[in-house]
Amino acid sequence: MEKLKRNKFYIGIDVGATRIKLGLLDSNLKIIKKIELETKNYPTKESLILALKDKISFLKNNFKIKAIGIGVPGLVNPHKGLIYYLVNIPGWKNVYLKKILEGFLNIPVVIDNDVNLMALAELHSGRAKGKKNVICLTLGTGVGGGLILEGKLYRGASFSAGEIGHIPLNEEGPKCNCGGIACLERYVGNRYIVERAKEEIKNKTFPSLIPELIKNDFSKLDPEILSFALKKNDPLAKKIWEETGRKIGIALSGVVNLLNPEMIIIGGGVSGVGKFLFETIRKTIKERAMSVPAKKVKVVSAKLKNNAGIIGAGVLAKEGIR
Repeated sequence: MEKLKRNKFYIGIDVGATRIKLGLLDSNLKIIKKIELETKNYPTKESLILALKDKISFLKNNFKIKAIGIGVPGLVNPHKGLIYYLVNIPGWKNVYLKKILEGFLNIPVVIDNDVNLMALAELHSGRAKGKKNVICLTLGTGVGGGLILEGKLYRGASFSAGEIGHIPLNEEGPKCNCGGIACLERYVGNRYIVERAKEEIKNKTFPSLIPELIKNDFSKLDPEILSFALKKNDPLAKKIWEETGRKIGIALSGVVNLLNPEMIIIGGGVSGVGKFLFETIRKTIKERAMSVPAKKVKVVSAKLKNNAGIIGAGVLAKEGIR
């Protein structure tokens, strides 16, 4: 332990709407230790900040921490360490998290959007390594995006570039948590996929084994059940995932036309559906995007999977904002 205290470590934190993951990383950004928390157990920003402080303090007491990187699912000013708001975690508006945590811990803290950090992680040691123009997308409770343009993370004029989940798919449609109308996230976020499946089951539009899998308890229905049903060739699950993949593909077709990326990297829980979802996305991009950029782009799954947020936060902690 004394030897470990002499070494320099970083803490990477991935704050999600479902889970909060903290990782201790060595100087090569290898994860040494992981801690996971359920976001729902911290319903106020004060309780969540206190939980972060306690877990970081535990690591600080046992390891020499050089800096802390944090990714959050919302709009951030990384230079000020200011969280403007988090779309899917209530109560977070205009929070200077960097200042608060540095006051508690006396350790440098750097904050950015969570999918920006996924993009940094994939650029550092994942699928994007050696690439210059890459789009990163996460599919989960929300839908986030990060942009690597000309080999660098692109944040935009107000640090809010890459919000692919809030590209509107239609002129009219359901209202999104961000305040927009008919956003991609409002159709393919976890709970909206589940809501659509529930409606289809209740209307009995397709034969399905899903009611049997959940024993008619809709509280058990989640994307994992729908993914399992797809593997069993369930017609309703196939319809739900085909619709989901098509909507993602339509949104990404616009991104492909606009930015001409060489690669789109998709991560997050919903991406675990696998081959069927990815083939639907690729097919839709081929059909809907302009032929030249559509032919160039590759759509692949994230290499770093559930560790991407932690590793990206570690990259941010080690290298700072660039």
